[in-house]
Amino acid sequence: MSVVKTERRPRGELARVLVVDDEADIRELLDLTVARMGLSADCAASVAEARVFLDRQRYQLCITDMRLPDGDGLEIVKLIGERYGETPVAVITAFGSAQNAVAALKAGAFDYLAKPVALEQLRSLIKSALRLPRQSDAESDGYAGASSGQLIGTSAAIENVRQLIDKLARSQAPVYISGESGTGKELAARLIHDRSSRRAAPFVPVNCGAIPENLMESEFFGYRKGAFTGADSDREGFFQAAKGGTLFLDEVADLPLAMQVKLLRAVQEKKVRKVGSAAEEVVDVRIISATHQALKACVDTGLFRQDLYYRLNVIELRMPPLRERHEDVAPLVAALLARICGEKAPRIEPQALRALENYSFPGNVRELENILERATALCGDNAVVVDDLQLAPTAVSGGSLGRDGETLDDTINRIEKQAILEALTKTAFNRTAAARLLGVSFRSLRYRIERLGIEE
Repeated sequence: MSVVKTERRPRGELARVLVVDDEADIRELLDLTVARMGLSADCAASVAEARVFLDRQRYQLCITDMRLPDGDGLEIVKLIGERYGETPVAVITAFGSAQNAVAALKAGAFDYLAKPVALEQLRSLIKSALRLPRQSDAESDGYAGASSGQLIGTSAAIENVRQLIDKLARSQAPVYISGESGTGKELAARLIHDRSSRRAAPFVPVNCGAIPENLMESEFFGYRKGAFTGADSDREGFFQAAKGGTLFLDEVADLPLAMQVKLLRAVQEKKVRKVGSAAEEVVDVRIISATHQALKACVDTGLFRQDLYYRLNVIELRMPPLRERHEDVAPLVAALLARICGEKAPRIEPQALRALENYSFPGNVRELENILERATALCGDNAVVVDDLQLAPTAVSGGSLGRDGETLDDTINRIEKQAILEALTKTAFNRTAAARLLGVSFRSLRYRIERLGIEE
């Protein structure tokens, strides 16, 4: 068995990288790049040779081709995930082979590179992989504890979220965070970023529904001086601002179809072109997206591109609604009262706490915070009682969720439809003005009107 490898150095002297590729010129390119970064590499030409190296040596990174003479890169990804979990794996895919890249990321790959391999992207990937925290580091900083720093609660649902966040932080795979409004989707995205190798770089949150459609391309990708009227100087976009870090696309379902096409190319090729520029530039960002809408339903109705959906939804993190974790209400109340009032926080009477624990929380944690802010302003004798909470009776669990025993979804849809109709009536069915009145984007309002079947 012939194995191409670099000269072995004493164990622990240099970070070691395992390169697996059946093409000698690719192995040589990767070996040379790794050496110039002050690292040490071992090179294998097959799955079998890679197994031999993994049995002999611990590696800080493995880079493997997807197509090998005796198997494929997914075998190596799965092997390392099962037996050498501390070693991140990056895969090399054929140009335009998005399906292979997604499959590798789902299998646990750290990141991917497309052929022909761009040296700038390769160096960036290696640097990111070597900055990954080890599992022991995560445990020592208290992250594995019950409260995980910022995610409050001990329910099974929130514990599952913590565990998945910890796994996602060790990957570069795009993440889609689903969940209702107020469940903490941006908080989850920040935790993934803060636990990742990108934590020293920017976290850039973007509300996709708040950007005018005619400005989207320049806001996302930047522009060159003179690209359009008013472009008096070069300007960076969101992708450039998040260089080396994480770009969080909130309410991604609100992106128009034309912008979805441009975003798909940026995600696939890891390159963007400024408005008015003839050249593309490499961007090193991780994409995390979220929306309160059912994104798959948007795909089915033609409002969201299927190919972009599969690129963004490589791994899904579902944030559970508060009604699914009532045991977390008490610790959340304590934490929120401390945040709102500090050391002068009023006590909450047992009956008031029970009322909150039985409440269905259509607005989730955000609604709980609003309820407590109102209650602390209304309460007397430094104690919050049931009347101070002003809970809607139809949203209390244990009785009927709505009229004639309708489901929670039916109740929420009815209330939402009523609020939209009231806003449309006040604005003489001017949808732009109604969207402004409701505090949502025009595109989001249009989607809700179609979903709820509202007619003038």
